[in-house]
Amino acid sequence: MGGLGKTTLAQLVYNDKQVQDHFDLKAWTCVSDDFDVFRLTKTILISIVPDQNVDNHNLNKLQEELKKKLSGKIFLLVLDDVWNENYNDWDRLRPPFEAGAPGSKIIVTARNQEVAAIMGTVRAYQLKKLSNDDCLSVFAQHSLGSDKLLEEIGKKIVAKCDGLPLAAQTLGGLLRGKDDRCDWERVLSTKIWELQEERCDIMPALRVSYYYLSAPLKQCFAYCSLFPKDYEFEEGEIILLWSAVGFLNHGESGNPSEDLGRKFFQELRGRSFFQQSSNSISRFVMHDLINDLARWAAGETYFTLEYTSEVNKQQCFSRNLRHLSYIRGDYDGVQRFEKLYDIQHLRTFLPVMLNSRHGYLAHSILPKLFKLQSLRVFSLRGYCIAELPDSVGDLRYLRHLNLSGTEIKTLPESVSKLYNLHTLLLEGCRRLKKLCADMGNLIKLHHLNNSNTDSLEEMPLGIGKLTCLQTLGNFAVGKDNGSGLRELKSLIHLQGTLKISKLENVKDIGDAKEARLDGKKNLRELSLNWTCSTDGSSSREAETEMGVLDMLKPHKNLEQFGICGYGGTKFPTWLGDSSFLNLVTLKFEDCGMCTALPSVGQLPSLKHLTVRGMSRVKRLGSEFYGDDSQIPFTCLETFRFEDLQEWEEWIPHGSSQGVERAPSCIGDACY
Repeated sequence: MGGLGKTTLAQLVYNDKQVQDHFDLKAWTCVSDDFDVFRLTKTILISIVPDQNVDNHNLNKLQEELKKKLSGKIFLLVLDDVWNENYNDWDRLRPPFEAGAPGSKIIVTARNQEVAAIMGTVRAYQLKKLSNDDCLSVFAQHSLGSDKLLEEIGKKIVAKCDGLPLAAQTLGGLLRGKDDRCDWERVLSTKIWELQEERCDIMPALRVSYYYLSAPLKQCFAYCSLFPKDYEFEEGEIILLWSAVGFLNHGESGNPSEDLGRKFFQELRGRSFFQQSSNSISRFVMHDLINDLARWAAGETYFTLEYTSEVNKQQCFSRNLRHLSYIRGDYDGVQRFEKLYDIQHLRTFLPVMLNSRHGYLAHSILPKLFKLQSLRVFSLRGYCIAELPDSVGDLRYLRHLNLSGTEIKTLPESVSKLYNLHTLLLEGCRRLKKLCADMGNLIKLHHLNNSNTDSLEEMPLGIGKLTCLQTLGNFAVGKDNGSGLRELKSLIHLQGTLKISKLENVKDIGDAKEARLDGKKNLRELSLNWTCSTDGSSSREAETEMGVLDMLKPHKNLEQFGICGYGGTKFPTWLGDSSFLNLVTLKFEDCGMCTALPSVGQLPSLKHLTVRGMSRVKRLGSEFYGDDSQIPFTCLETFRFEDLQEWEEWIPHGSSQGVERAPSCIGDACY
């Protein structure tokens, strides 16, 4: 039975401190009703080794790699929500796990006793419904109800939950913060409880919770039906989608709609429609029954195209369809979308990646998709696409374009005609070299996430016209005709993370001053990068680079800061300024001309310090600690030094005597 708390119980075990300390490796995989051995093996391997490229592996190769990683290790694997009753499928998945050390465990959650019999080697633990008292406790925990006058009604509402914690949880969230007895009585007496099961197979308690959502929340929740079961999503991701399709009433200045989106998200989370993922504190999932509720609420306006062995079977779409998602396959051919091209009012075209990292799209599909000119959301995320046709510029209503993880090298100039574009996602486009020249035309653009685009040569002229911009992953300084640092001056709303790359192209220190980084109070992470010379030759001037860095002093709200490839001989004095109260992480990498580290010992919140590739640093002494009268590094947790080849002496704080030689581990890493 769904909603009993099987996944919640498994999560408590999985995240327990003693469990974490006992196992060498842990992995959590949501299986659902698609027990695809290839997909599951790939997912488990990626969860253990996130950076491993497994795109071209067949099943045999995947299992060899997984066996290698598990060999001799005590591991814990959770296979959540398994429906498969075919023993042969389980027998094909199992071989790599046999390489684990004694004491390894596999936890399986399932609704079906037959599944437990097939996969289990010990007797299954069968969860029972909660007692009335326990169910009331769950309800009270989420409703925060302590009023004795409401307790009697609360008991009657809980009685309708039939001992299911999910039902008690969602109804508790529904009544959270409501102290008016009438609100509680209205929930108790609603006729939705009596809706015949043959007309609706959704749990009555969930129907009631949905019914009492406000109209805007119902709209936003229904949009979540586009996410398949077990799909993990981020808060920011879904807010941008809601905003793009017009659910948040776009504001003209300051983008207040996203603040409203955060409020909606937190309200849905508070009512247990969203739950935190087991794999990441920044990701969320919907319970299977909540996902069913979303699809029930969505009706014919939304559709999720599943990827099955019958992928070539033509799908008929309702004329009322406005929002489409589909589980992206390794190869998506023409037939999969053939009936879609007639839906001229389609607003959302959204591929969803579950486990596959890359996919291929038939070449003839894109020109046809770009004829769907009512699109607000269009994504090609993760496809191996090298270029876009110019007809992308015909999508005049487009607000959200996601090209992350594609193979594109240049943005077509027609993108600059997308005057309504609000979000442009280019994250991880590692071959991207150029944006379109007239990027400054996109004056409604709020988010340009081009992080992890190290091949980007420069920002186009006029980028400073994008005064609404809040997100900018990578600002590549132009060498000749590209944008200089001065263009950052007008981007006063930047927030989150910013990387400024190719700083060696700055020839005028005044440009660095005009960037006004000290006025960007909403930035939390900043990385300043100079390109390291690969052949040892360089025409760079140390004095210029020192002047540039001195002028790039950030706002004191900064939490993480890094400097990489810097060619100056010393660091500016502001780096150790104790007024940087929030600075937690600090990194210095490949600053090969510096002979000393800055005085950072008095940064009050510094927890993590990394120094790497500082080949000319020979000693650490009082200049590193700062004020001799104060104890340095009071909050430091990790202190990582790597590749300091000439380091000879470390003078402890308060001592006039140095260590004769640096510890032998310093050449590699030291904590």
